[in-house]
Formats: sequence, structure tokens, C-alpha cells
Amino acid sequence: MDSAGGKFSGPKSGLKLYHESDSIYADHNVVESFVDDSHPYNSATDSGARSEEDSAEDSQLSTAMLKYMGEILMEDELEDRNCMFQDRVALLAAEKSFYDVLGDPSPPPPPPPPPPNPPLYSNAAANDRKRRKNQHPDEASKIQKEQSEACDKSKTSGIKKKRNKGEVVDLRALLTQCAQAMAAYNHRAANDILMLIRLHSSPFGDGSQRLAHFFANGLEARLAGTGLQIHTALTTKKTPVGDMIKAYQLYFSACPFKNMSNTYANGVIAKLAERATSLHIIDFGVLYGFQWPCLIQLLSLRPGGPPKLRITGIDFPQPGFRPAERVEETGRRLANYCKRFNVPFQYKAIAQRWETIAIEDMEIDKNEVIVVNSINNRMENLLDETVTDKCLKDAVLELIRRMNPDIFIHGILNGNFNTPFFLTRFREALFHFDALFDMLDATVGPENEGRMMFEREMYGKDIMNIIACEGSERIERPDIYKQWQGRNERAGLRQVGLEEEIVMKVRSIVKKEYHKDFAVEVDGGWMLHGWKGRVIYAISCWKPSHLHLHLHLL
Repeated sequence: MDSAGGKFSGPKSGLKLYHESDSIYADHNVVESFVDDSHPYNSATDSGARSEEDSAEDSQLSTAMLKYMGEILMEDELEDRNCMFQDRVALLAAEKSFYDVLGDPSPPPPPPPPPPNPPLYSNAAANDRKRRKNQHPDEASKIQKEQSEACDKSKTSGIKKKRNKGEVVDLRALLTQCAQAMAAYNHRAANDILMLIRLHSSPFGDGSQRLAHFFANGLEARLAGTGLQIHTALTTKKTPVGDMIKAYQLYFSACPFKNMSNTYANGVIAKLAERATSLHIIDFGVLYGFQWPCLIQLLSLRPGGPPKLRITGIDFPQPGFRPAERVEETGRRLANYCKRFNVPFQYKAIAQRWETIAIEDMEIDKNEVIVVNSINNRMENLLDETVTDKCLKDAVLELIRRMNPDIFIHGILNGNFNTPFFLTRFREALFHFDALFDMLDATVGPENEGRMMFEREMYGKDIMNIIACEGSERIERPDIYKQWQGRNERAGLRQVGLEEEIVMKVRSIVKKEYHKDFAVEVDGGWMLHGWKGRVIYAISCWKPSHLHLHLHLL
């Protein structure tokens, strides 16, 4: 941070947040900055702007989530429960097995991935023509050019690395070459490069070695045509929830992204509810309710007493005969927390596919302040128009608009790897996860067990799904914030300006408590969270458009 101007600089002054496809490394040209230098939030001074009393309160509230996690860890029989983070994948796996037993063709099967084992010397030109029929002309021509160079380049590169054992291996380049060989159906070259990557990668090494390890797992599964089976096995494997929460505690302490989103969202809600008698929060992706202890404390400190707090906790159902069990458990924990701080509380759990939710399920009262909250990145798991006639992301946004909330707080994972074109998706995912592994490398020790679990259970499973799965089997579908901007506007939502005071509060917390290479910037009504110039998360606020509301009422 630049202490004089509140600007993020990192290791070099003037470093800004860039497009998802721009690399944070010197060997990849940065072509365009999207941060508006003239924006007052990006140039305002934050040093000394907030009192010591405010900073002490911020610190106390920011630890509320960690203490809440600690209380969950003390619960009896916690080890017998599965983790909620992968419920959607487990549900899809259970549904697929159920339909297989019944012999029912529903749900419809996804489009098949490229054939896993075509003849090594098959007619590549014929295969290319078939695949290019459904490709955008620019994409097809680019891939064709890259594929024509991939085989010779990958073979010679692999031989050179093997012979020169003392030479530094560029694992990112090898991963890209392997993906190019696979896109060209040159499985022999892909196998050779994978063997070389395996020699130099490890889940226990530095950030680049760990990145290469998990990407090699995905490439290997894609090559064998076993992506769905392996991803399903990974996500349905029983992972002790206690271990995952401990890993999440570590992530929260080392990385400010969740703290930044929670602080901004809770600040906006508390300001909106300053004079409310009843506050109704509809939380899409409630998970364990980690966001709400801080808000509950804020509401308890309100002059004149807290409002009645209603939370409708929405999440994906868990497989089995009690699909809403864990969402209901979240409600019981929050009820106990509210009782401690004397905040009147009511909770309703909804655990079902989000596209099947009706507005009547929310039991909306027009006399209450209504907040729709979605900052846990669960909306990215909804299918879009590339695999289904009805885009489920748009359907949920339209449902939110019909609720007519006083505010819709939308936090997203900023990823540009939701494309049906494998090679493009692979490159963008590589850039994105490269930043994440580099971030943990800089903030957490290499032997930390919590870090290794988080990388394996969160990053590793996501990478497997992104690289090795296609069609509706690929559930990791993030978009960049500018794409969400268009989706929200088409759904009949209009953007609300950011709260400058809360942005500066977030900026101050990040500067004082976290690594210098974390960034907070503003662009087009979005607060951006980044690492070394790459945007990782973004958050913004929305309201229903009056025009759409009028047309709906007609």
C-alpha cells in the first residue's frame, strides 16, 4: 500500500489489478489495466483517517468469525459429519447413481468429452474439422495454429529437460504444452510431458510445484477419460468437517478475501438497518453462517436496541434422507449466538435446487427491510446457457429481482475459465490458480498441514473438475465481474454505488493486518480484491430496476 495515497503497490509502485487473462509474471505481457486511477476510492488517503477506537472495534469484530469457528469445533459428534463445501457435487453424484439404478434416462446426460483414447496416428485433420464446426472462427484458427506447433515443440522440450537435469524447469510452460498436445489428440506427447511434470512437481513443494501437481492430476484424468469418476470420488469421500474448518481458519487468517467481503457486506446491511424494526436476510449459499456473527454483534450495539433478525438460509441439499439437516444446524448455531447478544432471531432453512425455489418460499413481509446476500461464490456452480436451454444463473437473478429487495449484495469469484473450449479454459485456470498458490506460498509455511488440506480439498478438487470434466459434469463455472455486470442488468437489476466509508475501512484492515501484496481497488461500482495485480474476488450492490418492476406488476 502507498501510505500517501492509499494505492496498492505491492513489490513495485503503481502495480494495479488486471484482467484475468493477464499474468502476474514478467514473461507474460500485461496489456490493459481496468482500474480507474481517477476514481476517488482508489486515490483517497486512508492513513490516519480512522480513529484508534474504530480500529479496535474492527479488530474485535474480525475475530468474531474465528471464535465462531472455534465454537463449532467444540461441538459433540462433529467428526461424524461431512463438510458442506462440496454438497452440490455430492448431490449430483448421488442423483446420477439413483437414476442408474432406476434405469431412468433423466437427468439428461452431458455432452461427451473428447474420446479418451483415439488411435495415436488417426487422421488428425478429420478430427480437427469436426471440432472446429462448433468453434468460434477466431478461437478455431488460434487453436489450429497452436496445435500445429504443439507436437514438435513439446517433444523437443521434453527431451531437452530430461537431458539437462540441472536446468530450471518451467512447470507452467510444460503444463501448457501438455494441454496443447492433448487438444491436438497427441496422447503420446502428452504422456511424455506428464511424466516430466511428475518428476518436478509435488504437493509438498513450493507454490509452482504444488500447482503443477494438481494440474497434472487433472490432465492425467482427462487423458484417461476418468475425470468425472475421480472428481466424484474426491468430493464424496468423507472429509472430517473439523479438519476442514481448521483449514478454513488458517485461510481466513492468512488471506483477507473473506474478511474483506464480510466486512463490506455487513457494513452495508448494518447501515441499511439503522432504523429498521425487522431485518430479513435471504442468504443464497449460507453454508455454516460464518458471515453472520460479526453482523449480529453490530446489530446488538445499535442505539435503541437491535431489530428483529430473520435469516432465510439457502443452500444445496445434502444427499440422503435429510437434505436440509446441515442448513438447519446452521440456524440452530446462529440462534444460540443471537441469544447471547440479545438479538431477536428467526430462521428458515431451504435446501433444494436453487432453480426450483419459489418467491413464496421466502415468506416476505413488506414491512421489513429485505436484504438478499450471495457472497460465498455458490452461484458459480449453477449451469449456464452453454449446457442448458434455461440458464440457471439468470433464473436465480430473476428470482432475486422479483423479491424486490432493498439491497442485493453480490460477491463473486472472478474467474475467466468458464468456456467450453478446453485450451482457453486451461490457460485461464492456470493463471488464476497460479496466483492462489503463490499467495499461500507467501503467507503460510510449506509444512503447514492446514494449508496442505485446503489446497487438496478446495483447490485440488476444483482443478480436477475444471480440467477433466465437460458439459454439465463441469460445475465450477465462474465468470469475471464484468460478465456478471451484464447478467445482473439483463435480469432487471441496477447497480448501487459503493459506500466510500466502508471501502476505506476494508482498505485499512487489509493494510494493517495482511501481507503487503493484497489489493483493494474499485472499478465500475465493484470493490475488487486481488493478489499481485490479479483480481480474485469482487463484490457490488444492486437493486431492482424500476422499469422491470413496473412491467412485472403490469
